[in-house]
Amino acid sequence: MCGIAGELRYDGQLADSEAVRRMLPCLESRGPDGEGLWARGPVALGHRRLKIIDLSEAGQQPMTDEQLGLSLVFNGCIYNYKQLREELRGHGYTFFSTSDTEVILKAYHRWGADCVQRFLGMFAFVIVEHGTGTVMLARDRLGIKPLYLAETPGRLRFASTLPALLDAGDVDTSIDKVALQHYMTFHSVVPAPRTILTGVRKLPPATVRIIRTDGTSTERTYWEASHTRRPDIPDAEWPALIHEKLALAVERRMVADVPVGVLLSGGIDSSYIVALLAEQGQRGLTTFSIGFEAGGGEQGDEFAYSDIVAKQFDTTHRQIRIGRDRFLPAVDRTVAAMSEPMVSHDCIAFNLLSEDVSKSVKVVQSGQGADEILAGYSWYPPLEHVPLAEAVDAYAKEFFDRPHSRLAQQLNPEWLVEADVSREFVAASFGRPGAETAVDAALRLDSQVMLVDDPVKRVDNMTMAWGLEARVPFLDHELVELAAACPPALKLAHGGKGVLKEAARGVVPDEVIDRTKGYFPVPGIRHLEGAMLDKVRDALGAQAARDRGLFRQEYVEALLADPNTPRTTLGANQLWQLALLEMWLQDKGI
Repeated sequence: MCGIAGELRYDGQLADSEAVRRMLPCLESRGPDGEGLWARGPVALGHRRLKIIDLSEAGQQPMTDEQLGLSLVFNGCIYNYKQLREELRGHGYTFFSTSDTEVILKAYHRWGADCVQRFLGMFAFVIVEHGTGTVMLARDRLGIKPLYLAETPGRLRFASTLPALLDAGDVDTSIDKVALQHYMTFHSVVPAPRTILTGVRKLPPATVRIIRTDGTSTERTYWEASHTRRPDIPDAEWPALIHEKLALAVERRMVADVPVGVLLSGGIDSSYIVALLAEQGQRGLTTFSIGFEAGGGEQGDEFAYSDIVAKQFDTTHRQIRIGRDRFLPAVDRTVAAMSEPMVSHDCIAFNLLSEDVSKSVKVVQSGQGADEILAGYSWYPPLEHVPLAEAVDAYAKEFFDRPHSRLAQQLNPEWLVEADVSREFVAASFGRPGAETAVDAALRLDSQVMLVDDPVKRVDNMTMAWGLEARVPFLDHELVELAAACPPALKLAHGGKGVLKEAARGVVPDEVIDRTKGYFPVPGIRHLEGAMLDKVRDALGAQAARDRGLFRQEYVEALLADPNTPRTTLGANQLWQLALLEMWLQDKGI
């Protein structure tokens, strides 16, 4: 896991190596173990390295193979790199390292852009052909690894984080009005390719972009899970198939030249990962749980459940207890680590958890993704009997933070967009073939968009802020394909994720399987008071916020007068949603 950056020129000028160099300090936490820069003519590539596979200097990046005429920067992990290396050796290739990075170089030379189809893993990479000047950008199927782009006439810059692009300079930092509508409506998610800033875009998941020397490019989506039925699989066989595929996904993600731990929340997802690793013979596994002081009548930890799992599977378990003395300083640090504004209070939990975990291990497995592929959220059951033709309105009612009509009372007129862009976005997705029911359509959309730009991005940003690599076995694309084909009724059973609960029965303790669904409890954000409320008030009252004028003053004042009652449709704190956006913009100097 690393941080990548670079510049491509197609205006006849040399690439600006100094601009790329300016991006690297911002990426240092993603790759604290080394730095590299490569430049040739119109291309410059930068890299910060986190040593996970091939700890020697042979694995250093940017990686160049002069014999093949290719250079590469890569962020992520190819879990089947050893198998691919042997296959490529059979085709006559020789290797100078034992890294997965070099496997990508050889795979591209052998199979071209179709090499991505052969990779099992998470990745964002940019590869340059010396002879033709052609450049390929690629992102993994589920968007686990990010790739941000800043494009101007004659030039494209890219980086693993949005702030790195800002450090390079010459970025249009005006607010994208359409993105703002999405932020306020679509559960604070801005779907790719947009970001909240007009001048920064992101390569969508499962996308390959080929750029020629004149700046023209083609972009294609190379993968999508089909949410249609598999008549060859009887209902009774699904739990065993899910179990088998998840076990394989967990096993794959133990590939590393350093120890691998597990983030153990105490829910079924992370507990199942621990159980499967134990079943596969892993001994002395290190697990980590986090808890906060209670607040606003809400409990701040789920240690009772994580302790059950740690005891049953004899892990080396660490409880991380966060008091108020650590919580408040972590807020600013967490905002600074965000590539985009992310309203989830889980961000702070993951940042603090990652800080402590990174002192013990460099790689962890985590349970993100199960809810989005196996229907674990509250908005899926209301869609079960809704005809697909009526699903857009039903989904919007359950999921959108507020109806579009309410934005006129919350945003200042100059920031309003007349069209209901979030509803139009959902309607376009739901209208595509490949989803049989309303639940299928919702799961497809959530796994392609919300999952990528909320929980997955949150985990990437917060773990990488501490040089910690997080792997997410529930997002193994073969498991995602299997889950997509599973009948919705089986996924919705038993209060959600029914097929997973059946698969886990007898493997995971019953107390964990049958518990009420939990979340990372962070009372300090769920219930704003004291110094935290002061921080929110300062952000919304700052001169930068007043000059920007995103929100109607009467709306802000009403929220500040009653900071914890107004909630979004899914129960998030409306005041925090506004404050977080302003805190992020102010932190980035926008």
